[in-house]
Amino acid sequence: MFNLKYILRNFWKPLSILLLVYAIVAGFSISIPDTNIGDTLRNVFYHVGMWFALLALMTSSFIHSIRYLSKGQMIDDSKANEGVLVGLFFGILGIITGMIWATFTWGVPWTNDPHLNGAAVSLLVYFAYQVLRSAVPDAEKKARVAAVYNIFAYIILLVFVGILPRLSTNTLHPGSADGNPAFGDMDAQMRLVFYPAILGWILLALWILNLRNRARKIESDLQEKEME
Repeated sequence: MFNLKYILRNFWKPLSILLLVYAIVAGFSISIPDTNIGDTLRNVFYHVGMWFALLALMTSSFIHSIRYLSKGQMIDDSKANEGVLVGLFFGILGIITGMIWATFTWGVPWTNDPHLNGAAVSLLVYFAYQVLRSAVPDAEKKARVAAVYNIFAYIILLVFVGILPRLSTNTLHPGSADGNPAFGDMDAQMRLVFYPAILGWILLALWILNLRNRARKIESDLQEKEME
């Protein structure tokens, strides 16, 4: 039966698939500017989207940590944790796609670059968040400690990924002030693929997060019924 309310509430899910299919097909078929990094520039449609997705997920986690400290509801702690878990998944994908890109453009998968080092440090900080959670047995204490840590982890993420690399002039990373063309010289045709791709990756990440949150809610409800 046709349910307009359901469609309006969930339209962003198939939209994410459509945007990513468009990004994949168009990303490999459109012509790109003649630059010093060649066809590898096409990776900008995928690699960058992973990091935007990570930022969206960690922002969601950050918000839920603040909400937990404000209201003390365990559901917010669960959502904060799931945001970090899914965010780490996209972060690892971002690192992998970045290393592949670096291999073809720089000749090595990793170099002493502030963008790369900042990304690695940020992921390690969030891995430590998971270690911290596993080290505290009491659920409420774990939630409080994790929430405080998560707030500082988010600030570290913004500093090491969003601020410090842009202050450095000693970087080969695309989009930097030295004139590397991945962003500054991206033509209009590339932008018609780039921005939908970014939105598609973010929506897909939020969809995965939504599914995991629903799964945790079902597990929690089943556990409560078993205890009754």
